[in-house]
Amino acid sequence: MPVPTSASTRNHRGRGVGLSLALLSAVAFGGSGVAAKPLIEAGLDPLHVVWLRVAGAALVMLPLAVRHRGLLRSRPGLLVGFGLLAVAGVQACYFAAISRIPVGVALLVEYLAPALVLGWVRFVQRRPVTRAAAVGVVLAVGGLACVVEVWSGLGFDALGLLLALGAACCQVGYFVLSDQGSDADEAPDPLGVISYGLLIGAAVLTLVARPWSMDRSVLTGSAEMDGTPVAALVLLGWIVLVATVAAYVTGVVSVRRLSPQVAGVVACLEAVIATVLAWVLLGEHLSAPQIVGGAVVLAGAFIAQSSAPAKGSAKPVAGGGPERELSTPGTTA
Repeated sequence: MPVPTSASTRNHRGRGVGLSLALLSAVAFGGSGVAAKPLIEAGLDPLHVVWLRVAGAALVMLPLAVRHRGLLRSRPGLLVGFGLLAVAGVQACYFAAISRIPVGVALLVEYLAPALVLGWVRFVQRRPVTRAAAVGVVLAVGGLACVVEVWSGLGFDALGLLLALGAACCQVGYFVLSDQGSDADEAPDPLGVISYGLLIGAAVLTLVARPWSMDRSVLTGSAEMDGTPVAALVLLGWIVLVATVAAYVTGVVSVRRLSPQVAGVVACLEAVIATVLAWVLLGEHLSAPQIVGGAVVLAGAFIAQSSAPAKGSAKPVAGGGPERELSTPGTTA
């Protein structure tokens, strides 16, 4: 005779599955730069790699787009914004950045996004921010200074750093747009939003990247990962199927089983995973100060992401009590 399963046991299992999916999403996203950089170094333009990634993923997700075609009428602005910022903007800036600076550094700069989200919360939404959340921002910025080794006169490519920062700003758009409508009775299905975001991103990137000028011979050959030849199509398949489709889907499902805050904290592991993979597979070694700085960046991102208030909460970000608010008089939650 089967033993009844309590609600708490089911919730515990669901949370465990959600955490596992969030970790899988972080691993999948973290491997994108490691697979893309050899293709770029083999002769593909960064924008062409982005186009291949987004167009391939859009083709795979096309059945879901057809299923959720009602979103075109009900949420056109959300779909366009998601396609431009969360898909085309993030991917184009990130891939262009890793063509000039190490993968780990580019992703650590991108993970300033949770700190930048607090700026959006404080100055655009005019919601109070606690000292704990502000400390997260300070830690992230201070850690970034160690990552780029400011004391050595910014030895990294300045344009590469700006492109990585652009990816961070676009990721802010991803967080903000993903939150739109989540309180409504008929919130848009996130898989539908992702599908149309990929389709719109692919359309925009087609105009920008001009894929007809791509050197297709690179795709029929091999690319080197720290001296080891790997078939270019294998790398492209990983980027499309694992680092995009699987990464987005597992990430969305994990948010539904957990919460945006918890899933976002787990997603911070993406930077760690990408740095380790780049170290092992691409030979991109970071110095001790950069490793320490990366840990500080992630700590700041962790605090910033985990201190987001609940929906409709009047409490300041990080819930530290009225005496800890860094708000100005008249600020509304």
